[in-house]
Amino acid sequence: MNANRMLERGLAFDRALSGSIDHLALAFNKLAADAPHRSYANVVYAPHQRVEGVLYQLSHHDEIFKMDPFEGAPRLYSREIYTVDTQEGGIPAWVYVANRAMLRDGMKPERWYLDHLLAGVDYLTDGYYQQLTRVSCVDDESDVS
Repeated sequence: MNANRMLERGLAFDRALSGSIDHLALAFNKLAADAPHRSYANVVYAPHQRVEGVLYQLSHHDEIFKMDPFEGAPRLYSREIYTVDTQEGGIPAWVYVANRAMLRDGMKPERWYLDHLLAGVDYLTDGYYQQLTRVSCVDDESDVS
């Protein structure tokens, strides 16, 4: 959700909007291919929940192909189209969803990774942001034996 990270990755976008998708929840269950102790974000079916995030309107439809290598698509994540609810109504958009072979329950993200999500504070409801701040990370002091 970090706009600076999008720019660092060379993605051109015209604007960013707050967005949410009903019946999905954020999960940290995508195993990091380069570090088996770490997880990345994913969305999972959750009938009574809603995931929030940032919807970037890319400057050109080909810009999405620049994101695929960063997400490990199509091997680690697949791109799927969901309707994202925004203040302007529902907008069809690409969402990266972890491939089944990469899923592991009981995983946690690293703090630096969660901080990228927290950088989207301006696009999240206060309650959702507060929920994200409470996510336990593998490198939190409370996790050290």
